[in-house]
Amino acid sequence: MHQQHQETPTTTTKTMNPVLISGAGLSSLLLARALRAANIPIRIYERDASVSFRGQGYRLRLSDEGLDAIESVLKSPGSQPDAWDEFWAACGQTGGAGFATIDALTGEQVKQSTSESLHSRDGKIIGIARGDMRRIFMRGLEDDIEWNRHVTGYELNNNNNDNTATAVHALFADGTRSPPGSMLIGGEGIHSLVAKQLSGGRLKVYDSGARGIHGQAPTGAFKGLGEGVFRIVETAAQPPSSSSDAAAAAGNGTATATATTTAATATTTAAAATTATATTTAATATTTNRLSIITNVRSRDMHDPSLSFGWTMIAPPGVITTPDSSSSPASSTDRNNVSSSSTIGHPAARLAKQLTQNWHPRVRSLIDEMDDSEAAFWKITCSNAAQFRGVPVWPNDPRVTVIGDAVHSMTPAGGLGANTAVRDAALLGKLIADRGGFAEGITEAYEKEMRVYGSAMVAKSYALARAQFGIDIREDSPTI
Repeated sequence: MHQQHQETPTTTTKTMNPVLISGAGLSSLLLARALRAANIPIRIYERDASVSFRGQGYRLRLSDEGLDAIESVLKSPGSQPDAWDEFWAACGQTGGAGFATIDALTGEQVKQSTSESLHSRDGKIIGIARGDMRRIFMRGLEDDIEWNRHVTGYELNNNNNDNTATAVHALFADGTRSPPGSMLIGGEGIHSLVAKQLSGGRLKVYDSGARGIHGQAPTGAFKGLGEGVFRIVETAAQPPSSSSDAAAAAGNGTATATATTTAATATTTAAAATTATATTTAATATTTNRLSIITNVRSRDMHDPSLSFGWTMIAPPGVITTPDSSSSPASSTDRNNVSSSSTIGHPAARLAKQLTQNWHPRVRSLIDEMDDSEAAFWKITCSNAAQFRGVPVWPNDPRVTVIGDAVHSMTPAGGLGANTAVRDAALLGKLIADRGGFAEGITEAYEKEMRVYGSAMVAKSYALARAQFGIDIREDSPTI
């Protein structure tokens, strides 16, 4: 039986129904900025309890297309005058060695094995911390966000005469529903229930099997690298670990560890006094099956000992198994995919240190000096646009559409996901703003254009990920 949803009362005095936005991630907030600049009312519903509910994930590299999209919104008529300047000032501009690949075991620079275009404006690599980007996009929207609002779907108000929708309501997990909106935009990430309902299940997100660990360390740990963006790769198998090595990695008596090895693999299980556990199977590395870390060392900050730089470790399927790898993440507004307390902090840090114990001192310092409390596991996912005919087509709904990871989840390879998400926000925001709010044909025009570049970017991201860490997604691969 269909659940009857009670409508949440509203205090708005606007005569135009607001555009409802599910999720307060990057693409959702940038879209909201575009609509606010055009005096179109908005309401954002976010599942998290607050902006500081959890970590904000890794640093983002911005392409020309991504920067152009952000600039078009933040410089649009009606925007806050200093919005673009604030954003640009928060971006790091990295030169130096540019993109360099370092052998993890020797510490020596090696020939780059994949082709990625990282430079954007002025020949620099432009990057920004995800948390800083979200904070800047959110400025001025605080009163438009409702926290602790988990959107589970939507309902349309239909005209009894011709059965066309006159409004849309967001449905919440607590059994209530939103006041009527003129449109609903699903921007709540890879677990979007709006996307699932809209597409009739056509939009799918696949678990690639690859896993990662986020970490950060003081700037002094990076002094052996110099300025630039670096990929640190292990292209050969590490020597098998001994039981004593594993026990040492496990901690100071609050955890125990055992290890069994074969000539080709080393498996370590570190069980903490809490329920946190971490299991890793380190297989012989090949050119497409290896452990790697990517990091960005910025000249503006590299000599400030009070700051930290982040790094992202990525491993192919079978190398890292998170304690709750089958669980759903606690939130879906970004790609962090951290699902519970057992996937953050010391368990993740111990595993990172165990995996890299034979690395060269030039790069080992990034892990040795890391802040253990900031470490976090994450899953690497990819949408079905990668190999299976691009972003799928579903029956268009003039009042409902989806943006960002909700429609085209990508691997981290190439840094394409966030750049594509902000393109969605800028495109859809302009289409709505140009019409002064809801109008027939807006979502159809947006989806037609988005499918072209979105499909291309997911396919590119997937191809890079296959080459870099050996994923292989098929139509019968597990979904999340």
